[in-house]
Amino acid sequence: MDASFFIAGRLRFRGNIAVISIAVSFLVMIIAVSVSSGFRHEVRNGLSEMSGDIRLMPPAMNYLDENEPIESDPAYLPYVQDAQGVKSIAPVVYRAGIVKNGENIHGVLFKGIPGGVSEASDSVSLAVSIPSRLAEISGLKAGDRMLAYFVGDKVKARQFNVVSVHQTMVQADDKLVVYADLSDMQRVNGWEDDQASVMEIMLEDEYKNEVQIEEIADLVGTLVNSYGSEEEASVISVSAVSSYPQLFDWLNLIDFNVFFILVLMTIVAGFNMISGLLIMLFENISTIGLLKSLGMTDRAISKVFLSTSAVLVLKGMAAGNLLAILFCIIQGTTHLLKLNPENYFVSFVPVNLDMGMILCADILSFFVIMLLLLIPCIFISKVDPAETVRVR
Repeated sequence: MDASFFIAGRLRFRGNIAVISIAVSFLVMIIAVSVSSGFRHEVRNGLSEMSGDIRLMPPAMNYLDENEPIESDPAYLPYVQDAQGVKSIAPVVYRAGIVKNGENIHGVLFKGIPGGVSEASDSVSLAVSIPSRLAEISGLKAGDRMLAYFVGDKVKARQFNVVSVHQTMVQADDKLVVYADLSDMQRVNGWEDDQASVMEIMLEDEYKNEVQIEEIADLVGTLVNSYGSEEEASVISVSAVSSYPQLFDWLNLIDFNVFFILVLMTIVAGFNMISGLLIMLFENISTIGLLKSLGMTDRAISKVFLSTSAVLVLKGMAAGNLLAILFCIIQGTTHLLKLNPENYFVSFVPVNLDMGMILCADILSFFVIMLLLLIPCIFISKVDPAETVRVR
């Protein structure tokens, strides 16, 4: 056994305060990382559900226009489907409408999706799912009939059946999106089965970051231009990043804040350990003199005290990790901490336990703290054994 570790195991040091400080620092760091990852996960999934990661749409998109659809099975479709990162492509029909319930009148955006509303049974026609905000302001609920008007060359009226009320995780804009069946909205517009307003592209989870979304959107645009037919309607490739820049700017701001918290908590933990190590050095100054008189080098003695400090850091890290993971599990299952979705885009504090990111934060912080602990070890070289060793 290394003599340094043997001696370190027999040093007495009251390090409870240092361990608690380390635990609190790692608790804050891991919660910050998990909440940041949770926000990214919820907001990006919400955007994907609402409008896809990439949209193929007419250059002049008009939600009121029923005369300029695009093909839902264009010549370029197989090439786009085979592009790296593309998970699925779905035709969608958008149409602005006016919903009337008694004296309440509200503008909404109908979105026809393949398969329609999952809660609807085969016996229910013109089934829709309305957002909770529309249900709140209009008084509509599941089981009600909803009268909607569509304005175009002529005004059309349809009676829809409300089969569910959905919670909108991301309040990215002021549109009240009502989900309906794709074929129902095609009939409202007078379109054929192979016509749509937009083709929405969903990406694999590992490709849902700003850089790769933009890169794949550019690639899709190139494929459309290269393999599209001249007879087909002109479309452009638009990414969610360019459609909702304020959301991604907000996520980047969160990332910056988390980075600042990580740096701050690492420095705080490091300086707490520095003060703790200095106390340990002063309490054991006679031991340092004795070890020097026995022939131990400054480096070997520093190793003794760094080994003791490393054990304290690991204890605090383990406690902080366990408490943070416990908090994330409780918050993830109960949604105990709520948020105002109008300000934060989600209705609760989201958490996502990314163990790889947590492990990286732990390892990086541990090594930074240990590097900071080299500073008080300079004190060891200043100790004179002749002045510290006392014969009793």
